[in-house]
Amino acid sequence: MTGIPAWIPITLAAAVFQVWRTALQVKLRGVLSASGAGFVRYLYALPLDVLMLVLALWWLQATLPAVPWRFLLLCLAGGVAQIFGTILLITAFGLRNFVVGTAYAKTEAAQLVVLSVVVLGVHLPPLAVAGIFLAVAGVLLLSLVGQKLGLRDWLRASLQPAALCGLGAAFAFALTALALRAASVDLGPSVHVAVKATLVLLVTNLAQTLVQGGYMAWRTPGELRDCLRLWRRASPVGILSALGSGCWFAGFALTHVALVRGLGQVEILFTLAVGHFYLKERVRRGEVTGLALVTLGVLMIAAADMR
Repeated sequence: MTGIPAWIPITLAAAVFQVWRTALQVKLRGVLSASGAGFVRYLYALPLDVLMLVLALWWLQATLPAVPWRFLLLCLAGGVAQIFGTILLITAFGLRNFVVGTAYAKTEAAQLVVLSVVVLGVHLPPLAVAGIFLAVAGVLLLSLVGQKLGLRDWLRASLQPAALCGLGAAFAFALTALALRAASVDLGPSVHVAVKATLVLLVTNLAQTLVQGGYMAWRTPGELRDCLRLWRRASPVGILSALGSGCWFAGFALTHVALVRGLGQVEILFTLAVGHFYLKERVRRGEVTGLALVTLGVLMIAAADMR
């Protein structure tokens, strides 16, 4: 067994930042709409995006690499796909059977395996593939704890708009990961991973800010003004978003996105740990099995790449 690959601790850090950012975003929902709470993560990440890119170039004594048009288009495509994925996920929240919808939204890692192996022909270690599906099964189980859904209820709910929105959100997030991985690769092997990650982050967040900000200025200018007025409360969300996304994109630059997003399922363990140890919430009986599946799955993913 060799040393721990760099993408593993980077992905774990990304999951921690994401849990922290989500907790702050939830608090913003009291003063901003779901769309506004999502927009501030792009807007207020931009200053830190620029700073991280400058620091990476300075630390490595490197210059800004040539940016091909294909790179810009891939960042734009990935950014827009993430916006649509977020909208579909928020839509699932407001529909009947939203529990099933949000559970299906957790299938991103499994969809990435299918897209990577079947469509793109990427070779993934069998142990890692098994671990990804095991972790996804655990996340689905945790999402459905306390829901008394029989097989017939599940099948009926799976055909309703909430489930379809959840699947669509997962598919959009999978496309985001693949597009941004391709953008990183497009910069070439000579560019350091830190420069790749921060440059992808800056270009993608800039595109998202312009696209969603332009739409809000056109359709909901009052909401855009609220996002600017509440900068003191919203800016920490942007900072954590920049740190988390920077780690995700660094992971994408280092290895296959299916492995990164599969290991990223550990996020649910961090979320439950915060609830148990900080908020003093009790772990329910049905959650134990889900926790075990996620834990075993992420260990299998990590072990597969450490052989």
